[in-house]
Amino acid sequence: MEEYAPFQSMGWILILLGFIFVALPYITRIVPNLDRIPWWIIWVYKRDNFYFATSPLLIFISIASILWSMLRR
Repeated sequence: MEEYAPFQSMGWILILLGFIFVALPYITRIVPNLDRIPWWIIWVYKRDNFYFATSPLLIFISIASILWSMLRR
């Protein structure tokens, strides 16, 4: 089990980040101005009535963990 410790900690970090991004709409009700959040933490695409929010940081961490997992095999 000791060899899986890095993946376990990465999993907890990804779960925490996922929870934060799920809670983000509720957080925006409290703090309506998202312009002060850096683009690499959250990126929001707005056009007409369509909103798309993602996290470049979370995408990068996910891709890095997948590559790390594939290279360790």
